[in-house]
Amino acid sequence: MRLYHNPRCSKSRQAFSLLESKGIEFEDYRYLDNGILSDDFEVLLALDGIIRTNDLEPGTLFNPQNKKELQILLTINPKLLQRPVLIHDGKAIIGRPPEEILTLLHDI
Repeated sequence: MRLYHNPRCSKSRQAFSLLESKGIEFEDYRYLDNGILSDDFEVLLALDGIIRTNDLEPGTLFNPQNKKELQILLTINPKLLQRPVLIHDGKAIIGRPPEEILTLLHDI
């Protein structure tokens, strides 16, 4: 289980704390430092709203249906990844609100 985490983001910190408070083991993945793992792109790009459009440079155009284009955009600029994102058992969910991440954990 991997949490794409930005410690400067309040929602991301809340998701981190929520997992810790429930005693759930997870990888604290700092994507701004390490980039996005290539193995995770398929599941991440399946999520609606995975791009933080408010953080796009003015005039940046992209097709949200074009997964290759999204992958390039996130590879070049990982700060555009919505956060926090929890990946578990080949599924992912955006933690907005942070409690949303718990929907992936019903079997734990």
